Amino acid sequence: MKLKAKIVLLAIVPFLAAIASIEIGVRQEATALADTQHATTQAAYLASKEIELKHYVELATTAIAPLYNAGQDNARDDAMLRTRALDILEKMDFGKDGYFFVYDMHGRSLMHPREPDLVGRDLWELRDPQGKLTIQQLLATATRGGGYVRYVWHRPSTGKLASKLGYVVPLERWGWMIGTGIYLDDVDATLADIDQRAAANIDRTMQWIDAIALAGLAVIALCALVLNVTEYRSADAKLKRLAQQVVDSQENERARLSRELHDGISQMMVSVKLLLESALARFERSDVRVPAAEAALSTSVARIGDTLREVRRISHALRPSMLDDLGVAAALEQLTFFFFTQIAHTHAAALPEAVNTVLFRIAQEALTNIVRHAQASSAALSLEVSSDAVTLTISDNGRGFDVAHALVSPRAGVGLRNMRERLDVLGGKLSLSSQAGHTIVTARVPIVASGLQSPALQETSL
Repeated sequence: MKLKAKIVLLAIVPFLAAIASIEIGVRQEATALADTQHATTQAAYLASKEIELKHYVELATTAIAPLYNAGQDNARDDAMLRTRALDILEKMDFGKDGYFFVYDMHGRSLMHPREPDLVGRDLWELRDPQGKLTIQQLLATATRGGGYVRYVWHRPSTGKLASKLGYVVPLERWGWMIGTGIYLDDVDATLADIDQRAAANIDRTMQWIDAIALAGLAVIALCALVLNVTEYRSADAKLKRLAQQVVDSQENERARLSRELHDGISQMMVSVKLLLESALARFERSDVRVPAAEAALSTSVARIGDTLREVRRISHALRPSMLDDLGVAAALEQLTFFFFTQIAHTHAAALPEAVNTVLFRIAQEALTNIVRHAQASSAALSLEVSSDAVTLTISDNGRGFDVAHALVSPRAGVGLRNMRERLDVLGGKLSLSSQAGHTIVTARVPIVASGLQSPALQETSL
């Protein structure tokens, strides 16, 4: 794994771990807070309902208290007083599902305003869906002096079983249990709504944390992208400088070898050739002729001459001195003469040394390709210098080539890629256009106008 990738991972992994820890902690705390709120709300709500139920039962007992107390003095009318008390209780209600009920201590229903068919029935063995003895629970609480009971009963408004909180008290002299209750499904609905809102708040909090995490990741990714782009540009600039240094060192080495060949080996070979020619002349002037020796010397002189020309050709190909002395126009003229061309030459503007070298090498490569591969009958080379750029154009009427294939093929197009790389170092551009009978190679290099003389144009046809 690359170092930059490791750095990005070292930034992202702790960040994600921190975000995940925050999410887990916030969710746990928010859930605990919601549970506490649920329990507190439920306790407060039930407490208020208990107080309300107790108040209702006190109102009911207060309403029948005169009748209950009157029965102590006149036992004969006690049955009539009980009946009147039941009538009063039957008419007392609060809301559509709020009513009072009365049972005797043996579980027989004495009064039930919402379910009159239960009146007179023995409900001692009545059980709820969980198997609990409902009436016995109520009577046991009343026997202990009264209190609250949770049980299940039919809700009159819906006809369905619902959880109910009841409050009962005994009327000991009459042997009654009087009570009332409220259905808790409203309480459950209220608590469910509170829980739902708490869950929604938790989800929104998690969404905000996720959004912050995504924003953080985006910032990290952006920083990584900027770092990559910066590093890429820096590496690209370093690579271009290295390529330029390689090209410069190549050109310097070419120039050194060219000077060594021209000034060293070439001069020694000229000296040897002169010595051989002098020896041959002496043989020819002497009275004693040795034809074999003369022939050998003549052959040696010819071979030395051929070798000298080859050394000069190699020296010129490595680095023509004219490129450094007279500039690119004269060097191109010499190059085109080397490829059996004639050039109509006018004096060109002085160009920087790097531009001279690049244009000369591009022309050298292009003309070499024409001679070796194009099978052309004619070619043209032009050099145009303007105020901001210099443009070299080489065209021919050869068989052409596939430009796209030549640029991507690992074997073909090495020369073209070298041209492009040389131009990239100077900020130049290479344009290629090729088809059967017409191929154009154009190299354009930007230059500083202040360092130029008046523009000029050189052109030749092969």
